[in-house]
Amino acid sequence: MTAGVTVADPAWVRCPVCSALLYGKRLRRNLHVCPECGNHQRLDALTRIRQLTDPGTFRPLPGPPPERLDPVGFVDLLPYPQRLTAVQAATGLTEAVVCGEATIAGHPVVLAVMDFRFLGGSLGCAVGELVTRAAEHALTRRRPLVVVTASGGARMQEGVLALMQMATVSQAIAALREAGVVTVSVITDPTYGGVAASFAMNTDLVLAERGARMGFAGPRVIRQTLRQELPPGFQTAEFLLHHGQVDLVFERGTLRGRLAALLAVAAAPVAPAPPPATAAPQDPAPVRRHATDGVLLTAPARLAQPDPWRAVQAARDPARPTTLDYLDTAFDGFTELHGDRLGADCPAIVAGLARLGDRPVAVIGHQKGHDTGELRARNFGMPTPAGYRKAQRVMRLAARLGLPVVTLIDTPGAYPGVAAEEQGQAGAIAESILLMTGLPAPVVAVVTGEGGSGGALALAVADRVLMLSGAVYSVISPEGCAAILWNDPAAAPRAARALRLTAPDVLRLGVVDAVVPEPSGGAQSDPLAAADLLRRGVDEALTPLLAVPTAQLVRQRRDRFRRFGTPGTPACSGTAGSPGPERLR
Repeated sequence: MTAGVTVADPAWVRCPVCSALLYGKRLRRNLHVCPECGNHQRLDALTRIRQLTDPGTFRPLPGPPPERLDPVGFVDLLPYPQRLTAVQAATGLTEAVVCGEATIAGHPVVLAVMDFRFLGGSLGCAVGELVTRAAEHALTRRRPLVVVTASGGARMQEGVLALMQMATVSQAIAALREAGVVTVSVITDPTYGGVAASFAMNTDLVLAERGARMGFAGPRVIRQTLRQELPPGFQTAEFLLHHGQVDLVFERGTLRGRLAALLAVAAAPVAPAPPPATAAPQDPAPVRRHATDGVLLTAPARLAQPDPWRAVQAARDPARPTTLDYLDTAFDGFTELHGDRLGADCPAIVAGLARLGDRPVAVIGHQKGHDTGELRARNFGMPTPAGYRKAQRVMRLAARLGLPVVTLIDTPGAYPGVAAEEQGQAGAIAESILLMTGLPAPVVAVVTGEGGSGGALALAVADRVLMLSGAVYSVISPEGCAAILWNDPAAAPRAARALRLTAPDVLRLGVVDAVVPEPSGGAQSDPLAAADLLRRGVDEALTPLLAVPTAQLVRQRRDRFRRFGTPGTPACSGTAGSPGPERLR
């Protein structure tokens, strides 16, 4: 828990949480985090800026300070102007936020850092004006905006005009989001009220310092108003992470590195190459067919036909690489983003930002596990509605930032439980499919293990759909099909044969565009080699898509899925050859 003590600079400091007597220099070296219990003491704005930014790079934003206002003539124990004068003298600040430009690990940013010492970091007209100016400056310079929050809420002494600052700053954040300039909020202790309900939570990325507390109403208000007992750890960063409200929780010493990793991916995406000026718009270049530098296979005849039931069992092998395994090996610099912002964080969906070689991407995938404990913890890779909503949030973020999307599919299907139905499972899947049909970003989907039913399709409405040679993709599990049509679970092998779910079958039907080969013995036999093949296959499919204007990508994606089941097409008639591979020849 973060103690309510602002950092001082005496020779010795007693930790307010564990009561340890700490040598001041040691505490400063440890970034004002108690080395005994881990309590993160509050920082003033200038100390926070020194910790985050590259030395000597911070420059205050230009322009005169906002005019001091006393719009309602507020008096409590002191008239409001006297209170302002006193706190300015005590802190050396003109207001409760410090704004400027700097670099973080070489990445240029615009900063707005709040200081709780100044009237509890409250949001008044001047603070709103300064943060809005910072956002507008970030928009002009097209630099990421990083806001560090520490606030008790809106400034009561300025009446309803303070309330209006929530909207003023939020619309400046909205302009940045619409322009594809990344925005990040760093929540520190405490962040409440009008700040929590506006720019602390409406940025692209929300990070929370270990032990920081955030909420709309503070615990004291809740207790006094509703007479409710609060659960342990209520409104702490860890509580918020568990309930899907923040992307990640960090120790203070890791924040600079976390921001650097995120900025490296989110702040400078590779722009798609424009089409030649003299040429008419063309379809994306086809997936390369058997080129010496390519790995993708598009001819079903080149693939061995496995026994379907054995293929299902092999695709479910717990030793097969998972999404997190591929993120560790095929991708670089992955930063996981958590939560659906509505109350939950589904562990069966992993999502975040990474790099594929030199190319920044958003990656979303189902996550199973390698043992019973991990499988249970990850719900056997079966997402809840919160998982699909998390995936949608990251897809929208990718579209705003101009990032391609890569999805890795490995699920027996969406979670079929009562709670999932109560939370709108069908609607969550439907919204994911709808979003992907019009997503203004290149999308490559890869079925890496099980592609089960609508739970898989919710991440597979893509410009290019790939499949590992040992994967399966089906409308229903063989067991489910056997139970419905034969009323006999033992008929699962027969159902697997009837469903045509192996990679050669699905490629022949045109549902996937190409197959990524696996090492001899399957991906589980050589995970590193499998990861290399996956990386090369995704790059091979994604690269030509980057040259296509997004409006054209969306049209062609919709055309691609419009063909399935159209009377007279090979996919509908069941004949060899199909809209997918034929289109790519």
